[in-house]
Amino acid sequence: MVNQKKKAQEQKCGIFATMPKKAQEEMVGFAVIIVIVAVILLVFLRLTINNSQKEPVESYEVESFIQSFLYYTTECKDVSGNSLSVQKLIFSCYSREICEGADACQVLNSTLKGIVDEAWKTGENSPTKGYELKIDSEDGLSPITLKEGNITKNYKGSMQEFSKSGNTINITFTAYY
Repeated sequence: MVNQKKKAQEQKCGIFATMPKKAQEEMVGFAVIIVIVAVILLVFLRLTINNSQKEPVESYEVESFIQSFLYYTTECKDVSGNSLSVQKLIFSCYSREICEGADACQVLNSTLKGIVDEAWKTGENSPTKGYELKIDSEDGLSPITLKEGNITKNYKGSMQEFSKSGNTINITFTAYY
């Protein structure tokens, strides 16, 4: 009987001796699963945050830019001494007029270059990588084109059309980001 008790006690010790190893293995397995799930959640969270960020250039910004620069007052004056807006200067350019002793197209180019460069800074560290401004007329006169920076596959653009005395002017502005 003592032998039986001793054998039973050894079996119990054997069972208890292996239990902690199994529990440890299960705990390690559970910890590995937790780490894997945490990594997956972090990757998902990062992708979600990156996708929800605001685009560097919005459509309304491009449309508003065209509207606003058309009303910008230039250095040119008409015969009555009033300063011309960019919109009026565009018509003066296509009519081959002289403005303040200079060609209206030259004044228009330098004015537009200053406006666009100030409003749409381009470069490697800038959200705007490049831009293109094109002003042309339906009567076939040579278009005015300003380009800066890189042309990318991501862009927002807008077009404005207006006319005076049957001469229609098309302005297209595209910002690349």
